[in-house]
Amino acid sequence: MSLQVEKLEHNMAILTVTMSADELEAALNNSFRKNRNRFNVPGFRKGKATRAIVEKMYGPEVLYNDACDELIEKGLDRELEENKDLEVVSRPEIDITQLEKGKDFIFTAKVALKPEIDLGKYKGVKIEKVDTEVSDEDVEKEIQAELERNARMVPADDRPVKDKDITIIDFEGFVDGEAFEGGKGENYSLTIGSGSFIPGFEEQLIGAVVDEEKEINVTFPEDYHAEELKGKDAMFKVTVKEIKERELPELDDEFAGDVSEYETVDEYRASVRKNLEESKAEKAKTEKENKVIEAIVKDSKMDIPDAMVEEQARRMANDYAQRLKQQGLTLDQYFMFTGLDQDKFVDQMKESALKRIQSSLVIEAVVKAEDFKVSDEDYEEELKKMAEDYKMELDKLKELLGEGSREQIEKDIKMDKAVQFIVDNAKEK
Repeated sequence: MSLQVEKLEHNMAILTVTMSADELEAALNNSFRKNRNRFNVPGFRKGKATRAIVEKMYGPEVLYNDACDELIEKGLDRELEENKDLEVVSRPEIDITQLEKGKDFIFTAKVALKPEIDLGKYKGVKIEKVDTEVSDEDVEKEIQAELERNARMVPADDRPVKDKDITIIDFEGFVDGEAFEGGKGENYSLTIGSGSFIPGFEEQLIGAVVDEEKEINVTFPEDYHAEELKGKDAMFKVTVKEIKERELPELDDEFAGDVSEYETVDEYRASVRKNLEESKAEKAKTEKENKVIEAIVKDSKMDIPDAMVEEQARRMANDYAQRLKQQGLTLDQYFMFTGLDQDKFVDQMKESALKRIQSSLVIEAVVKAEDFKVSDEDYEEELKKMAEDYKMELDKLKELLGEGSREQIEKDIKMDKAVQFIVDNAKEK
């Protein structure tokens, strides 16, 4: 097996991998064993015909797909393991250039390579001072939010819908007089003013009463995810089944005792201020880190390939989809509410993806420039923190991680040291 590397502009490369005819033959045998029960050959029970007979009847190409998948995965993994200087940071674009029995198997993989960075000034970086003061208004706003969180939902069926109400509705949508797919719902909970539905929908529900069927006219956005609905005028028949409103509790000593460990409103208010101060200090720490890193990124030079940003954006989109799933919301439902589709969903992640890549590259460069080390004590301390976070016994965590995780954990520790270093050396204006 051999590898040829052709470097392209913007840190892209084409890897040409050549695998022997023997490896191709072994992969074809594996493909046959995997699929032999799929072939119907007259005169043979399923799975009993030989590979030669199957290939004669169906053609040798019938085994190519699985064989190619096996060889490409095996070939790329092996070459990248042997050539650790090639740090691939995108999904490969595969092109098979030679596939014929008895000959070497040759394919190319177009990939993005991790870019080098020309690190700018990272010591003594000047940033705007970060505000950590907590005002009386901040305290009252937090208390109001707690009152909102403890509000009771009470029926308000005896009056028309108004802004901020929680309604239970049935609806069906029509375009050009015809009902459209996905436009019908029953017992749907909709908060007026939440912006969950198509622009103009919620506002037109204001004034509706229970059991009234109301016609609502809207226009789907031009960038709506469903192609057949983009820019179309639609009419929804909507019936309000229930109206509820929030009833806030009184801010008194009883409320203070219910939502905190304190017995009076004054004590509760003081605790809110203290918590806000701690929270704002933590946010200020993060903000300061971000400001310093942004300044270093701005002063550094790096050529980040689009494919690397695309890959990072897809990972971030997948993570976001998992969080939605944990909240009981599918991606399709999210797309319906937001008007996005898969491509736009990923695209909106790209700006954040680029910033994350830039930040990671400059921090790694600082680690290299300062040659940070990780002691056994550093490593043990990090494991203790992880055990506390995961609420696990330290020995059990070590058993689960194994020694194979040490390299990544040590890398994370070095990155943390680099961030602390640049923050400690920054100057606030």
